[in-house]
Amino acid sequence: MKKNILTLIIALFIGTSCSAKNNMSNTNLSLSDQKATPETVLLYKKLSLLTQKGYLFGHQDDLAYGVKWKYEDKRSDIKDVVGDYPAIYGWDIAGLEKDDTKNIDGVPFDKMKQYIKDANERGGISTISWHFDNPATGKSAWDNTPNSLKTILPGGQNHTKFTSWLDKAASFFLSLKDKKGKNIPVLFRPFHELTGGWFWWGKPNCTSEEFKTAWKFTFEYLQKKGVHNLIYVYNTGSFASETDFLSNYPSDNYADILSFDSYQNNGDKNGEKFIAEVQSQFKILNEIAEKKHKLIALAEAGYEAVPDPKWWTGTLSKAIGDYKISYVLLWRNHGWQEKEQKMHYYVPFTGQVSEKDFVDFYNLDRTLFEKDILKTLK
Repeated sequence: MKKNILTLIIALFIGTSCSAKNNMSNTNLSLSDQKATPETVLLYKKLSLLTQKGYLFGHQDDLAYGVKWKYEDKRSDIKDVVGDYPAIYGWDIAGLEKDDTKNIDGVPFDKMKQYIKDANERGGISTISWHFDNPATGKSAWDNTPNSLKTILPGGQNHTKFTSWLDKAASFFLSLKDKKGKNIPVLFRPFHELTGGWFWWGKPNCTSEEFKTAWKFTFEYLQKKGVHNLIYVYNTGSFASETDFLSNYPSDNYADILSFDSYQNNGDKNGEKFIAEVQSQFKILNEIAEKKHKLIALAEAGYEAVPDPKWWTGTLSKAIGDYKISYVLLWRNHGWQEKEQKMHYYVPFTGQVSEKDFVDFYNLDRTLFEKDILKTLK
């Protein structure tokens, strides 16, 4: 009979005479939330340990839908191809702030909760982003009207509205419970791609101090509401230096994982620019993380429709290289987009041109999927 993931880690890393937090401090790793649940502390430790073996592979909305299917029990495009689930599951809670029953991608929140619970039961890990609407205009997250973020700060005209949104997020996070009634730990990536100008919270649309204040308020307010099952992921777009990456950084006491997003585009057919950019940014990020004792990740990545049959072993694997990152998450497999009249997906499905190479990628020692989590920690 397989041991529970939590039991495995406790047996490996926590003796009867030492606490989880004491064990964390022995490796210079500690969560920003000083009241984090034991399960959340152990997940952070697990993420650190797994970097010694390789990096976790993730996929957005993996269990909800794929190319030409939706809401089929236990189905996954990745599982169809390699017989295993991703190790990381990405979700987004946009729509929660408006009391919608479905998120921005049409995933019902009740289904999302169940997917998160199911993944946790198998040993998988979930990460959550939030494309929340612009509180100043009522338009989407992509409405980058300047100074919108300023309105959610204490004293701002939309501060009360924003706290009501955080109340709803807190209720959602606290509703994620395992079969024993314990809160399921998740990676929370708020205000993502913060260095870009396309979101209302983006760097060009607010000052660094305003952004830091918003981040800290979000962090502290969720804790005030009793939410202690989050690992906070600080996330940017592209950056050119340590100063650039840290320009809006709220401090080591408010973030646990340092990450960025990077996509290959159609003007870079052979992936050279993508590889060079990711390698350059990991070099900078790795130096920052070593000084700050933080984990690092490629929180979003991909090449739409994966037209390169060798993209996984020939491009993505080379882009990550030998850096000890925690995880890489590929974007969603939406399928056919009627409005754009094109296919929109980022991982292969049965019959897709890069399917065989993805199997080779799966079989690499450094790529970790859901089954590898248990195997690695045995």
